[in-house]
Amino acid sequence: MTLNTITENNHIVRTQSSVTVPSSINNSYDNVIDGPFYYSKPPLTLRDAVTRKINKTLCIFLLITIVVTFVSYYIAMNYEAKLNSLDREIIRIKTENQDLQADLDRYKSFNNVDNNVEKFNLLQKAEKVIEVTAMSSANTTIPIKKTVPIKYNWTIGY
Repeated sequence: MTLNTITENNHIVRTQSSVTVPSSINNSYDNVIDGPFYYSKPPLTLRDAVTRKINKTLCIFLLITIVVTFVSYYIAMNYEAKLNSLDREIIRIKTENQDLQADLDRYKSFNNVDNNVEKFNLLQKAEKVIEVTAMSSANTTIPIKKTVPIKYNWTIGY
């Protein structure tokens, strides 16, 4: 198999000559495979060169756009993750604030009750203490009361 290179008008054209299989491999056919096996490229014209240049430029722009899209998506996902964590933190602080507000309201309520008791003098301190002697519990008996059973009217469904 030989490769011939021919130069025509400053363009390189490659052709290949036919390949023959020796008769020792196949006795019934001398030339089993012959013909060109490589595509010979036609000479490059100005239109093809411009088209190739435009395609390369568009491919570069496409690759740049894809890279920018991936970077933008990564940044957006990071911001979304930060926003989600801030949202969870805000919800946690809000519930903590509600609990603290409930405690504060309860303490204010106790304070208001205490102030009203002092204002109206509802609770007074004893002026003197009376001491009494204790009775022995062995002598005291508690009378047993007989209780009357309460008649209950049953109702359906209740």
